[in-house]
Amino acid sequence: MAAGGGGQGRPGEQLELITPFQLYFNPELIFKHFQVWRLITNYLFFGPVGFNFLFNMIFLYRYCRMLEEGSFRGRTADFVFMFLFGGLLMTLFGLFVNLVFLGQAFTIMLVYVWSRRNPYVRMNFFGLLIFQAPFLPWVLMGFSLLLGNSIIVDLLGIAVGHIYFFLEDVFPNQPGGGRLLRTPSVLKAIFDTPDEDPNYNPLPEERPGGFAWGEGQRLGG
Repeated sequence: MAAGGGGQGRPGEQLELITPFQLYFNPELIFKHFQVWRLITNYLFFGPVGFNFLFNMIFLYRYCRMLEEGSFRGRTADFVFMFLFGGLLMTLFGLFVNLVFLGQAFTIMLVYVWSRRNPYVRMNFFGLLIFQAPFLPWVLMGFSLLLGNSIIVDLLGIAVGHIYFFLEDVFPNQPGGGRLLRTPSVLKAIFDTPDEDPNYNPLPEERPGGFAWGEGQRLGG
């Protein structure tokens, strides 16, 4: 798929419609023509509405939700940092592979991280296969291969998911290991609620039971 920087002759742009030509990952357009939005928009397009589109939407919603409500419960900043870390790695790898949209790889990354953190969950794939959760990304890759799709995007998602899982869950527990991935404090300040100060003395109206009438009379003089 090739595209130039101007694009004045494309029908979608003449009608002021957003087309895939304006969204896909193209390093030349990003770095030479400063179309930096492509760093984000290439993750948002999953192809025309059809089986593959619905398949990706279901898996993206399901495993994103299970991660957020499971291992990332109460850790919104860490969850966002995983998104940023995974997106950055995929973008870097995307410079060396011929992929124009990375949304499916991002979905596979989420599936991989969830599957490795839930190794004993038994999965049922369309009633045909029963297996443990860690095999799910590989089953999805095989299914994609049967549909005639390229497996490079699946391998990319698996690779990035494995790197995150290893750095976050495996390496810190190894002898001599340590935690290399640390969520920036600015993300914690934005997304995480601050811990309550144990020495904080709440105002009467903030205490359990509400504002006491007798206490209010004393405060009022």
